[in-house]
Amino acid sequence: MDYARRRQAIVNREGWEEYRETVRRQGSRPPSRQRPGRGGNRFLLILLLLLTAAVCLALLRKTGGPEPEEIQGNLPEYVTQDLLTENQWSRPGAALEQINGIVLHYVGNPGTSAQANRNYFNSLADGSQGIYASSHFIVGLAGEVIQCVPLTEIAYASNSRNDDTISVEVCHPNAEGEYSPETYRRVVELTAWLCREFHLDPQKDLIRHYDISGKLCPLYYVEHPEAWDRLRDDVEAELRAIAEED
Repeated sequence: MDYARRRQAIVNREGWEEYRETVRRQGSRPPSRQRPGRGGNRFLLILLLLLTAAVCLALLRKTGGPEPEEIQGNLPEYVTQDLLTENQWSRPGAALEQINGIVLHYVGNPGTSAQANRNYFNSLADGSQGIYASSHFIVGLAGEVIQCVPLTEIAYASNSRNDDTISVEVCHPNAEGEYSPETYRRVVELTAWLCREFHLDPQKDLIRHYDISGKLCPLYYVEHPEAWDRLRDDVEAELRAIAEED
C-alpha cells in the first residue's frame, strides 16, 4: 500500500481500524500516532530547567560572601578615604563586577608619601599627561593607607587584570624597592583583610604586577622571589590569626 493510500485510509476512525486490521493480516506493524504538541512541551521543559539552573547559580553567587558595597562600607579603621575625582584617566567609575585577586605594586618613586602618590593620580584627571593610572589603595612609608578608588570600581593599575582585581600601590624608601618594616606590616594586614572579605587564597590569589605583564613591579619582590614567598606566607599567617579572632 503506497503513502497516498495510507493517508486516505486513516482519514476517519473506521478507516484507521480497517487499515490496522489489514496490516495485522499482512504481519506488519502500523505506525504509531504522534500526540500533537509533544515537541512543544519538551521545549518548554528544557527552557524551564535552564531558567532554574540560572536562578540557582545566581543564588549561590549571592550567598558566597558580603557584596563589595557592604565591604566598602566597613573598611578597617587605619584606612583613610581620599577618593579621586571621577574622570576617564584615573577613576572612570566603571563597575568592578568580580574580584578574583589582589595585585601588589611599588610606586617606583623612592621616598614619596602615600598622599603625594594619591595626588599624582588625581592630577591625571585633566588628561594633559595622557596617562591612565590609579590604584584602589596606597600604603605609605609609615604604614598609613589611603583609599583612592572604591572597591566597587575598577582602577587603572594592573593591565589585563584591572577588571577583576584589587590593586595596592606601596611606597618604599629607596630605589631597591623593599618595603620598610612599618609598610610591610601594613601591607600584610591590609591584604589579609582583603583576602578574608573576598574569600581569596594568599598563595594563589595574591600576585605581583610582574605576574601579569612582566613589568619589574614590585621590583624588590621580583628580584628576590624568596622575599615574595615569605610575604605571602606572612599574609596567610595573618589571615589565620584573623579567623581565630572571629
